[in-house]
Amino acid sequence: MAQTFEFYNERADEAAALADLATLDNVRDRELRSEKTWRGLAEQARKTAEERVKADTVRAEKRAAESLVEADSTN
Repeated sequence: MAQTFEFYNERADEAAALADLATLDNVRDRELRSEKTWRGLAEQARKTAEERVKADTVRAEKRAAESLVEADSTN
């Protein structure tokens, strides 16, 4: 199952909040590393979603053009 930007971003926000609450340095560092990872995954998910929209648009335009060519050839 593909995760969304929102999912990853929420996890990053949770990790940041836990880092702010941490009293132990090693726990704070762990949560900050976790936040950084979740933010990277969120950005990757955002880019993937954008690329998918672009690809869908290109495919739709191609199908529309092919339909026009096919309609012209039958007339």
